Amino acid sequence: MNTTAGAIEASVTVDTIRTWCRIGAVAALKQAGRWVIDAASLAHRIAIGARRAARKAKKVVFTVDTMTAIGGNRWQKNGMDRVYLNDWDRYLPLEIDRYKSGNISWAAWEGETIANRQAGLILGSIDKVWFDAADGKLHCRYGYSESRIASREELLDAIAAGVRTAIAAL
Repeated sequence: MNTTAGAIEASVTVDTIRTWCRIGAVAALKQAGRWVIDAASLAHRIAIGARRAARKAKKVVFTVDTMTAIGGNRWQKNGMDRVYLNDWDRYLPLEIDRYKSGNISWAAWEGETIANRQAGLILGSIDKVWFDAADGKLHCRYGYSESRIASREELLDAIAAGVRTAIAAL
């Protein structure tokens, strides 16, 4: 197909199609000074653009409903409206195996094996995590320890990213 037909199919300008051909984003050959575009390659490029657009379009919003949908427990008292995430550690990139006694037998952070002690310190770094409906933000109360693998602020950021992923999967 030529650049005009490709532009119509991809809903972009002819200049964009020419740029894609020039940089190799789509498979194309130049014959007699004109681009001849491979239809399958263009369809693949259109699919990539559609996935990117869908990812950007799905905006994650923290609300009481979304937080309870991912397993949070709503609490209302004295004018406060919060959703507590009692299992906040499941949103971390932390994998743990335990012995029957409950002690940690193996741990990994972001796929990399770490010391069991560091995993325990990570779990002790944050005490509680909750969503406050008044300001629409995720909050936490820090625990008694801090790991050298990740700071408390990095842990809260990782929890927020995990919560966003869980809400987006709804």
